[in-house]
Amino acid sequence: MQPVFDVVLPVFAILAAGWAAGRFGPFPASSTGVLNDFVYWVSFPALIFKAMATAPVSDIFDLPFLAAYSGGVFGVFALSYIVGLVVFRSRPAALALQAMCAIFANTGYMGVPLLPVAFGPDALLPAVILTVYNAAFMVATFVALIELDLRSNDPPLRIVAGVLRAVALNPLVLSTVLGIAWSLSGFGLPTPVRTFCDIIGAAAAPSALFAMGLFLVGKPLRAGLGEVSWLVFLKLLVQPAVAAWLALGPLGLDALQARSVVLGAALPTGSLVFVLAYRYGLYVERSTSVILISTVLSAISLSVLLLLLGTG
Repeated sequence: MQPVFDVVLPVFAILAAGWAAGRFGPFPASSTGVLNDFVYWVSFPALIFKAMATAPVSDIFDLPFLAAYSGGVFGVFALSYIVGLVVFRSRPAALALQAMCAIFANTGYMGVPLLPVAFGPDALLPAVILTVYNAAFMVATFVALIELDLRSNDPPLRIVAGVLRAVALNPLVLSTVLGIAWSLSGFGLPTPVRTFCDIIGAAAAPSALFAMGLFLVGKPLRAGLGEVSWLVFLKLLVQPAVAAWLALGPLGLDALQARSVVLGAALPTGSLVFVLAYRYGLYVERSTSVILISTVLSAISLSVLLLLLGTG
């Protein structure tokens, strides 16, 4: 249980610090937007570029491993979206962000430190692969879904062109493509570039969490509690259950990969959901609540899961 608390408590503390700074300190409401822009345009892209540029492409595209994780992702995405259409009746862009809350795991800030502690140093690579998968594939997918809705009144060709342009020029997607290209080139990342990415990329997750804390000032967490609880249930319980069935059953992954997939799927919702929601001005309060509540409850759910999976 201690490894879980070692990564959960700092996440919650940064959120609390952001809230306290906004509630009692000199930070105005506009600080949330400034911090979020820094994360979206500078810090997260640097983090993603460095991860992609320094990881062997053959290791990143481990198809059976990604298939097990993707099964949990797509299964829960479909369930969340269908229930959202029938029950919550939001616009498609908001439903996409709702589904993202249920499947986008905090692999970077929690998975990377937690998996090696739980399963040994060899688990660092699976944690990095899942982080790259989230940053590359999932961000591009959800940007496309959001843009499709926001541009739905345009002519069809303009919709397609606009969505492709938005995805291609998205800083998170663009940094991924550039990172893959650099990795394929075979050149090592120059030390000054690596150091720059390390320093500024390290600010991504804490800045996003701090911005969420600022955003929470004056916002009631009880709003939409039924909807939020449903998404937390999907994220912490349903997604890892589907991933476990695939990893241990049809795909038959080895012990380390299977445990990494299950624990990765069971991580709470990542802060990048808030960054994207705030950027588009959609589903911001609900996504913040899901991130906060899933993070707090994951201290219990992850501890139980580690007891079931074993460590070392």
